[in-house]
Amino acid sequence: MEDGMGGHIDGAAEGTAEGAAGGAAGGAATGVADKELAELLHLVSKRLRHGYVRRLVPLELNPGQARALRALADADRPLRMVQLAEELRIVPRSLTPVVDALEEAGLVRREVDPANRRSTLVVLTLDGQAAADRARDARIEAGEDLFAVLSGEQREQLRGLLGLVDGQFR
Repeated sequence: MEDGMGGHIDGAAEGTAEGAAGGAAGGAATGVADKELAELLHLVSKRLRHGYVRRLVPLELNPGQARALRALADADRPLRMVQLAEELRIVPRSLTPVVDALEEAGLVRREVDPANRRSTLVVLTLDGQAAADRARDARIEAGEDLFAVLSGEQREQLRGLLGLVDGQFR
């Protein structure tokens, strides 16, 4: 099955608890300790993404659209196209087809910015807010399934370690 981003989802990479447990058990037998940390993190991230993409399919969203909805929902106000592109760390021309698809689905609308009539605001609709909430739930479920093999204490340890690594870039 294709993930909508040019990648493929296979049974081992679906991000399910069974896939994670089977991958962990199989990985231990084939030498997880031999994998470098970056490679292992990449593999786990890929499994998480595949589980997320699989959950987005019934919502008729791809990850880029879900990210745009999340950014708009988190902003609590309409954003200019340029601001949204900056928030997503993409060039504005790459944002246009994302916003076009969201607008066609009735999840956002474009409005002229009253403060600068040359700028366009992207406004989240009520349906868009609901879709952002469902996409957020899909992301959370994908993570819960993937990390189900870990105890609560292990998940908190992992969260702290990943937060520490990520924090060095903020």
